[in-house]
Amino acid sequence: MTTHSVPTTETAVLGGGCFWCLEAVFDDLAGVASVESGYAGGSTSHPSYDQVCGGATGHAEVVRVTFDPALLSFRDLLAVFFAIHDPTTRDRQGNDVGTQYRSVIFCATPEQRATAAAVIAELDAARLWRNPVVTEIAGPAPFYEAEDHHQEYYLHHGGQPYCQAVVAPKVVKFRKQFADRLKRKPPAG
Repeated sequence: MTTHSVPTTETAVLGGGCFWCLEAVFDDLAGVASVESGYAGGSTSHPSYDQVCGGATGHAEVVRVTFDPALLSFRDLLAVFFAIHDPTTRDRQGNDVGTQYRSVIFCATPEQRATAAAVIAELDAARLWRNPVVTEIAGPAPFYEAEDHHQEYYLHHGGQPYCQAVVAPKVVKFRKQFADRLKRKPPAG
């Protein structure tokens, strides 16, 4: 008798503006095993940060989130994703403008695609925002890990002005809204 092992983790690749913001939030989410900043959805193999920021490669800044579906469903992961960025602005998050900052879900499976479509339909029906959700639902795409200095950026550079102005407010919002889903208690202060 052959037994089939059930995978203990799943992977989601999500783009919602600057990858530093997404990584900082998902690092704190219970059920997440790892988060890597990178690039997906473009035409250049192994692009650099400068190439992606230039906008010519077609890549989005993304995070690859590895999570335990027994502790965190893909739907719950998307609930956090949609709470921490504006999914109604095409190719833009705040002052970051360009296709590299688009809201996108690179679905690894047909189940992820169906869940993403259902969640977006529910969000649009709920009219949480003035404008409709424009998040792109894409198929799997090669993921290129960003340079080492972009990994855990907020953890290592939290005092940097961009982190204070852009990343920190998203982390605070996440910690308040999803306090029951945190991996660990946030530091006092």
